[in-house]
Amino acid sequence: MSREFRLVMMNIFSKWRLLELDKNSAAMNMAIDEAILINCSQGKSPNTIRLYEWLPSAVSIGYFQNPKAEVDLEKCKEEGVDVVRRITGGGAVFHDSLGEVTYSLIASEEERIIPKDILRSYQMICGCIIEGLLSLGVEASFQPVNDIVVAGKKISGNAQTRRLGMVLQHGTILIDADLDKMFQLLKVSDEKIRDKMISSAEKRVTTLNKELSKKPSHEKVAEALEKGFKKTIGIKLAKGKITDEELTLAEKLSKEKYANEDWTFRR
Repeated sequence: MSREFRLVMMNIFSKWRLLELDKNSAAMNMAIDEAILINCSQGKSPNTIRLYEWLPSAVSIGYFQNPKAEVDLEKCKEEGVDVVRRITGGGAVFHDSLGEVTYSLIASEEERIIPKDILRSYQMICGCIIEGLLSLGVEASFQPVNDIVVAGKKISGNAQTRRLGMVLQHGTILIDADLDKMFQLLKVSDEKIRDKMISSAEKRVTTLNKELSKKPSHEKVAEALEKGFKKTIGIKLAKGKITDEELTLAEKLSKEKYANEDWTFRR
């Protein structure tokens, strides 16, 4: 596809698409993100903001990680927790179905809305999340390279990849956190070390529940994030739905890649 044709298609899709909060398995969530990226790269879909949850709860590992070294696979199986490999880097993350909202941003690099510099792009996109949190009454700030903190405590972790001329960034917003369960699922061999890590995490991590002294609904958090993206990037954000072509591709990617042990255990 020529560059000129892609620019014409991006002009047609000048409004960004918002895919409202939905729930999927870990494999399907990662597959949907990649399917949208592929279709956007081909000029078939607009730049997209997607909001989602994980059902059941899951552990996602970074592209370069070894799941056997990072995750207690038997405990995950026992607890009914999915394990999936992301196409983005970073560390293992526990996604609690009751405790977080996740966003993804998929956009063309050619529009130059998202800076080419990685750190600046993290800062811009995380700025949208910070603005959304502010609308909930929580003052947060960006902590390089890719974290969002409240009074020095992490409330959001983010990861990014660039491929096919596209930027994909996704990240979590902690509404609540079950740290004990998280450290049961992530590999910590010694019980004493686990207790120390939980104690340390309690000092380094915060949630909306803690900051607001009440647990906001996932829908309210999603609405706040929508406001943050609109205000910070200054985009027109139109509510839409995943296309049939994207869904078909996502189902294929879910089955053949993200739910496949060859992908999960490739390292």
